[in-house]
Amino acid sequence: MKKLLLASSVLTAMAFAGAPVVRAETDGAPVGKAAGTFMIRARVIGVIPENSSSSLSGALTSGSVGTSNSVVPEVDFSYFLTDNIALELIAATSQHDLYAKNSALGSSYHVGSTWVLPPTLLLQYHFMPHEKFSPYVGAGVNVSFFYATEAANNAVTQLAMKSSVGAAVQAGFDYNFSGHWFANFDVKQIFVSTTASINGGAIHAKTALNPTVVGAGIGYRF
Repeated sequence: MKKLLLASSVLTAMAFAGAPVVRAETDGAPVGKAAGTFMIRARVIGVIPENSSSSLSGALTSGSVGTSNSVVPEVDFSYFLTDNIALELIAATSQHDLYAKNSALGSSYHVGSTWVLPPTLLLQYHFMPHEKFSPYVGAGVNVSFFYATEAANNAVTQLAMKSSVGAAVQAGFDYNFSGHWFANFDVKQIFVSTTASINGGAIHAKTALNPTVVGAGIGYRF
């Protein structure tokens, strides 16, 4: 029992100190997470904007903003500073339709569409990095760039979107099912506030998009 407690204490101290634990890599044995290694994940994500605190002003003095959901692929790159602490950079882009809701134009009037490129850098803490099941949490910063914005060309002939900087938080887990391969599930909350200028500024639409991003996929640890 004393030897078991001593071994557990040593392993715990090594994890918090960032010292990697050497694992056998034969016969598809899991390798876990370790300081100085990279992980690349590919996910399918659902981007679900909340559109909270939205409003219309100018030619339209009432109503709110609606934004469509989107399902797209995502790639992320992680570097482990220690066994427990990693930096993650997320690369994805998604397209969304924009609507003026409950305004003088109608209950749901199509305004146009836009693409958003939201590079996000997160600092993560990984629990149980040497186990098959390893959950993590993270927090960081997001920059959202809007591009290829197009007006619907009905009553709306011009549409422009303002870029945004905000915070991001996440929680998820990796499951090291074989060798260097990991299954992954991840949820992020990204805080994005933007203003749309419609018809050269005749109408301004403000909204806190604040999308929830839910993803699942697979990763490989180098």
